[in-house]
Amino acid sequence: MGDDMNWNDCEPYGNTVVKTPNIQRLANEGISFDNMFTSTAMCAPSRQQLMTGLYPIRSGAFPNHSEVYRGVRSFAHHFGDMGYEVALIGKKHYGPSDSVPINYLGGVQHDTGVDGDDIDLDKIKPIVSGEKPFFLIIAQNQPHSPWNRGNSDQYKAEDLTIPEYMVDSPLTRSHLSSYYNEITYMDSLLGKTLDIIDKAEKTNNTISIFTSEQGYSFPYGKWTCYDLGLKTAFIAKWPGKIEPNTRNKATTQYVDIVPTLLDAVGQNPLHFDVGIADASGNKNFDGKSFYPAMKGETQKHRDYTYGVHTTRGVINGSESYPIRSVRSIKYKYIQNLSHNDFFYNILTAKDKQRPISLIYQSWVENAQTEDELNWVKQYKKRSYEELYDLENDPYEKNNLANHVEYLEIKKDLKAQLQSWMNQQGDLGIESEMKAISRQNRTGKGEWYSYVQKLKSKI
Repeated sequence: MGDDMNWNDCEPYGNTVVKTPNIQRLANEGISFDNMFTSTAMCAPSRQQLMTGLYPIRSGAFPNHSEVYRGVRSFAHHFGDMGYEVALIGKKHYGPSDSVPINYLGGVQHDTGVDGDDIDLDKIKPIVSGEKPFFLIIAQNQPHSPWNRGNSDQYKAEDLTIPEYMVDSPLTRSHLSSYYNEITYMDSLLGKTLDIIDKAEKTNNTISIFTSEQGYSFPYGKWTCYDLGLKTAFIAKWPGKIEPNTRNKATTQYVDIVPTLLDAVGQNPLHFDVGIADASGNKNFDGKSFYPAMKGETQKHRDYTYGVHTTRGVINGSESYPIRSVRSIKYKYIQNLSHNDFFYNILTAKDKQRPISLIYQSWVENAQTEDELNWVKQYKKRSYEELYDLENDPYEKNNLANHVEYLEIKKDLKAQLQSWMNQQGDLGIESEMKAISRQNRTGKGEWYSYVQKLKSKI
């Protein structure tokens, strides 16, 4: 899986600049899903959705650098109980260990780029070539900032075409060049992984998946409920079961993936206990299998996807800025529950020691029109409600929440969002204020120690 990578920054999703031959190879041999979403655009919550099939508030892993509640059962239990070797190499960002009992093969949690390789793929060879069936996650750190891997000559900053959802500035160009370098580097790791599976003669009996995690760490991507934050690439191949070079427009979410993979290996996802109940006492997954879509039997799955963002507890984050969203195929509705305050994170910090924190200010200074400047400023100061027509405004720049002709659409989506929050036991601001208690604050967690070091520099 990628790490802080926009869904559309690879060849199968239309990017003609970034070189991703191995992601394209996977797409040529499998199926690309065009509407896959995580429900939180931060690493630990996204990864634990994938592992548990549960949304963040219910699982407990809703702020960044957080853990699920004790007693939650994950894919490691479900597949381990069936005799699978369950292993992960690279970045963790999950816990506690008894909820995710994985064979950890090593790696670093935050790549500095100066301490050698962050991942040693030779360590997966015994797992892949072993006698037991395996569930293996390759979780390298790219293209998460700081962008320090890859060939720096591949993407010249001055030659780049800046996407319409970014502001053209010297810093944008410099960062985008480095970010693209890391995507191509990451793509090479996917290629090596697929080659290892091939050499072990396991390709025909392996479901091989690439997903991009949440969006990149520029404004309106990571740390938001906009599509640049929540939408993700998802490509899967399974020779003989998945038709090669196909696409599917079904709306799916990360919580659906574990139920889908259980279904794919002949298990009924409804028979699994996730170890924690929702507000109605149900102990099943929040997700549901989209295996029929994976096999090409349908182009439909969900009517709605949901988003939750917790700013409390992130580096340089607002004291409290909870965001909730619901998305239909055509519309996105967002609630900013602390809209009277400002939205802050590392991008707005203006810390000269960390160049990524200067990007927002560079957008303010380089906006070319009044409309563009107003859109940039909206990143920090938002309305209580936002509504977007995604067919005509895919980058969510034109807020329709107060337009009379959209009131019924807004009303329906608002009701859907509230129903989901009730099912999750989500109390909005009250839940947000509990965020710190969900983070690993024992001082023993690797990502907690890293965050404390960063905070000491700001």
